[in-house]
Amino acid sequence: MARPFIQPSALPGLKLSAAITFAMLGVVVLIPIGALLARGISAGPEAIWQMISRERVQAALWLSFRLSLLAALFNLIFGTLLAWVLVRYQFPGRKILDAAVDLPFALPTAVAGIALTALYAPNGAFGSIAAAFGVKIAYTQWGILLALIFVGLPFVPRTVQPVIAEIPREEEEVSATLGAGRLHTLRRVVLPALIPAALTGFALALARAVGEYGSVIFIAANIPLRTEIAPLLIVIQLEEFNYDGAAAIGLAMLAISFGMLLVINLLQIRSRRRIGDV
Repeated sequence: MARPFIQPSALPGLKLSAAITFAMLGVVVLIPIGALLARGISAGPEAIWQMISRERVQAALWLSFRLSLLAALFNLIFGTLLAWVLVRYQFPGRKILDAAVDLPFALPTAVAGIALTALYAPNGAFGSIAAAFGVKIAYTQWGILLALIFVGLPFVPRTVQPVIAEIPREEEEVSATLGAGRLHTLRRVVLPALIPAALTGFALALARAVGEYGSVIFIAANIPLRTEIAPLLIVIQLEEFNYDGAAAIGLAMLAISFGMLLVINLLQIRSRRRIGDV
């Protein structure tokens, strides 16, 4: 007997809720992506390749994805450590620090970009200190990296914190009583449980950084071939009424983002299977 498309459930309203879910998914996600693909198909593969093969476009794509990956890796490490401290340790101001982690969610990206530029500009509070050592942060790729780290910081702690809270401390104590060192306990007991959630936070931070626009344009100086990000280049193409060019860059970003997220999801599946085998 063939399995039904929607598995029956004891809860009422399953078909209605599924219909609403699929409809919203189509309106919010599938239709916009389909429109982008249709625009690219209408332009033709030759026109798309001609657009994305330009040096300026390739430089913008390389800059956006390279710095987004570096920012997500930083947030993966620092965010996991931050989540561990917030869950496992009690100290004055812990709740305030825990609430401050969500500030990048609430703060408009343009405001964040203006604030970061004011702080890290050569005459800013932190930028002047860095300038004394011959380091320039604002209007360089360092400034872009800083902005991407800022906007993506909350994702890893918020996905990892519930998992850390569920890890029994008794497992760590048992590992220690059996003679395992701290690094062995971390590698064999703690990390296997954290890796799937950490990879989820990493993927969210990466996706957030790739599409970031508001906070970057203020601190980047937007110099072609040096500090110009791909989302800004799309806006420039739209302002010039070059819709096919904007669609081509968008398709390139969509393909690269899908490939990166696919790899992350495969790593998540593999880590979950390893946990299940244990």
